[in-house]
Amino acid sequence: MEAGRRWAQPRYVWMRAVHNLGPKLLSLLIALTLWFLATSNRRANVEQGFDVPVTVRDTTGGRGEGTRAFSDLNPATVRVTLSGRPDRLRELRPESIEAIVDVTGQPEGSFNAVVSVTAPTGTTVTRRTPDRVQGFVDTQVVRTLPITLSVATPSETSLPRYVVVPTDASVSGPGRVVTTVKEVVTSPVLVPAGGEREARLIALDTVGDPIDGVVLRPATVMIRRLDTGVLPIRTLPVVLTKPPATLRVRSVSVQPSAVRVVAAPELLGRLREVAGRVEYHVGTYTAPVTLGVPAGAQVLENVSVRLTVEAVPVQATPVKPATTP
Repeated sequence: MEAGRRWAQPRYVWMRAVHNLGPKLLSLLIALTLWFLATSNRRANVEQGFDVPVTVRDTTGGRGEGTRAFSDLNPATVRVTLSGRPDRLRELRPESIEAIVDVTGQPEGSFNAVVSVTAPTGTTVTRRTPDRVQGFVDTQVVRTLPITLSVATPSETSLPRYVVVPTDASVSGPGRVVTTVKEVVTSPVLVPAGGEREARLIALDTVGDPIDGVVLRPATVMIRRLDTGVLPIRTLPVVLTKPPATLRVRSVSVQPSAVRVVAAPELLGRLREVAGRVEYHVGTYTAPVTLGVPAGAQVLENVSVRLTVEAVPVQATPVKPATTP
């Protein structure tokens, strides 16, 4: 009770406050110093670099986005260095930073434009490398092409049937890039009998190389395999019939040298080869091969042969001299 009344007196409070004032102030100074040193990293600004993809913006002639396309962007990313607090920089990703090239008003053709970088809140841009990028402005073109199926090699004892949904795809992008697309194919997939798989579409040029810089719609298709089982199939070699005695074969190349034959299991078990008939004549030529299989069997491939044939020299019959009686 007495102690409570003493703290209610201002003089007593003042005397307690100034008691050992020097050590108290020294302790406060040490505490502030330690806090300042412990939190210096949080308050200091540091720099961090990001590889940011370049976005092209174009509103030429009020036509709006999407009426023109861009290709051959070089480089496709710029190195942006930001300054800010370490905790803020750790939160950022390259997608959080905008690096924009505005080609509004640029004529169609090559361009060399300045990159504008927008820093996220709480950071500043200290530098960007490079500060200009090159590219090509072109008319946006859209083509519709049929989809070519590409699947993994099935078993030799199967005859798979597939359906692709949808059957066509649109290819859009810069005109000079889209015109180089020869076909749209599915990425190779292995589809089980009676099953289905989703496959990504790929645009190819005339030599079969993938083409970048185009947009495929849809980007993927569904491949369904219609057959549900394994057919009785056997691969047999093709054996050509012999040429007539007046001709001689100097070279022969059969393509393919073996064919797949579909037949009942009992009939397949008796077959060892497939006879091939070809018309022989003098010269070097390519000819179709007529395959002969028993009734109830069917060959799945067409066969051709490359031949070099020459005539067999006719040997003269020696004439015996007549004898005098």
